[in-house]
Amino acid sequence: MKRFIPRFEMLALLAVLSFLFFSCTGQSKPVENKLEEDENMEVGVGLYSFNRFPFEKSVEMAKGTNAQKVEGFSFHNLGDRFGGKVIANLSDEELSMMKGILDSNQVQMVSMYADGKTIEDWEQLFKQGQKLGLQFLVGEPDPLLLDKINELAGQYKLPLAIHEHAKGLSRYWHPDSAMAAVEGREHLKICADIGHWVRSGLDPVECLQKVEHKLLSLHVKDLDGSGNMEAKDVAIGAGVIDYNKVFAELKRQDFSGEIFIECEHNWDNNFEEVKESVNYMRQKAK
Repeated sequence: MKRFIPRFEMLALLAVLSFLFFSCTGQSKPVENKLEEDENMEVGVGLYSFNRFPFEKSVEMAKGTNAQKVEGFSFHNLGDRFGGKVIANLSDEELSMMKGILDSNQVQMVSMYADGKTIEDWEQLFKQGQKLGLQFLVGEPDPLLLDKINELAGQYKLPLAIHEHAKGLSRYWHPDSAMAAVEGREHLKICADIGHWVRSGLDPVECLQKVEHKLLSLHVKDLDGSGNMEAKDVAIGAGVIDYNKVFAELKRQDFSGEIFIECEHNWDNNFEEVKESVNYMRQKAK
C-alpha cells in the first residue's frame, strides 16, 4: 500500500532538498529586484530643468540622464506636436499622446508642479493629473483655497505637496508656514526645496526635521551662497549645500519618496550637469 506523505512533511522535505541543492552547487537563492529593495529613495529629473525644450525632447533628455522618473510642470509649452498647448488644455487624445511618449522612453511621470490660480484651475489640473496616472501634484496654492484643494486631492486620490520658493517669492518659504498649510488637511503634504531653503538663509537639515512625517518629495539643486536671494544655481556638489548631512537626515527619517533634480542655469546646454547630478544624488541616496 502506498504511504501518503502529510503536507507538513512534504514541505519540510522540499526545504531540505532546496538547501542541499544550493549548498552543493555553490549558488545562492536568487533575490528578485534586489536593487529596488535596497534603494529607498528614488532620484528623478524635474522636467523644468529642460523647460526650453518641447515635451518630447525634454523626456528624451531625462531618459538620457538614466532617470526613470520625472516631474512635469503645468505651464510647460509642450511644443508643436501639441499645438503649443499646456497640460490643462489637452484633450484626452493629446494626453494619450503624452503617455505614449513617456512609455516609449520607459519614463514614468509621477508628479506635476501645478500652477492654479482659481479653484476651477485646480480642479482641471487634478482631472488631467488623474488621467495621466500621476501619483501626486506639487504647488503653492492661495491659502484661501487650501480647504477646497484638500477636498479635491481626496476626491481625485492625488495628494498635493506644498512647495516653497524662496523668501519674498512664496507664502510657504519657511517650513513653519508650509506645515501650517497642511495642518488638519490629510491630503496635503510637503515638497521640500532644499536650494530655496538655503537661498532663504535656512538650515536644510533643521527644515527637514520640522516637516518630518509630512514630507512627500524633494527638489534638489545647489547654490554658490547661502542667505542670499541673488545666489546663483551651480552644479550639484559644487556649491554650499552639504548633501551628506541632508541625506543623513533623510535616512534617519526613513524617507522613501521622490527626489527630483532641478538645474536652473545654463538652460540651453545643461544636459551633462543634470546627468552628473542624477549620478551624484544616487550615490548619496545609497
